[in-house]
Amino acid sequence: MKRYRSSTFGSKWIKTKWLLQQRDLRRHVPRTALFNKENLISMLSAYSIIYFKPTGGTGGADIIRIKRKNHGYRIQLGTRKNACSSMDHLYKKLSRFARGRSFLLQQGIRLAKTNGRPFDIRVMVQKTNKGRWVSTGMFTKIGIPGKVATNYAQGGKVDYLSPTLSGAGYKKALIQRTESQLKQLGVSVGYNFDQHKKGFRELGLDVALDEKGKPWILEVNTSPQIYPLKNMRDKSLYRHILSYAKQYGRTK
Repeated sequence: MKRYRSSTFGSKWIKTKWLLQQRDLRRHVPRTALFNKENLISMLSAYSIIYFKPTGGTGGADIIRIKRKNHGYRIQLGTRKNACSSMDHLYKKLSRFARGRSFLLQQGIRLAKTNGRPFDIRVMVQKTNKGRWVSTGMFTKIGIPGKVATNYAQGGKVDYLSPTLSGAGYKKALIQRTESQLKQLGVSVGYNFDQHKKGFRELGLDVALDEKGKPWILEVNTSPQIYPLKNMRDKSLYRHILSYAKQYGRTK
């Protein structure tokens, strides 16, 4: 059996910096900074909502939403909410939570909603044996209202792109245009990553559409999970992605 061969890379901060170096991708990256007090003050001056996320985390774990209020700040982890009366109080609470681990601060994108539930999109790109990046599949992760992350591991559900966008009020022509734009974005990211490290064969982009329909790359996963697709009624998307994955030794 062929051994699995695809590079992985954990640091969300370094991957974000790779994207920022390319002009056509830069406009799709939310403002991101390493967590420290100066950056926390700056980000919350600029945005009413930001996210505090581990530089190396997966599955939507340990992501905190921070909301600027009239009197202080509100933080939310999962469904638990807490108030912080001042910037000092907020910084101390986040620092205690970090316990010396590296965290990022990311501009909050107000996610589009499908039938009242927030969603983001997983764009799967894979590299053929001839070295060409191909966008092989897209599915949506629909969050539970009131939760911070949409991830399957956080109780979200997966669905097909077209019905999700329909539920967000998109007409057929706009769905096709959005799908085409997302495919292009995924392929561009594949070639971008190739310039920085060799050996990538698969990437999973987590993309948010804001309320105006602009795509924002929330993060790029170098070992993207596809197992949730096995639970969908139609297994063809799962089988299609797996047919490419077998070229580099991935079997599930």
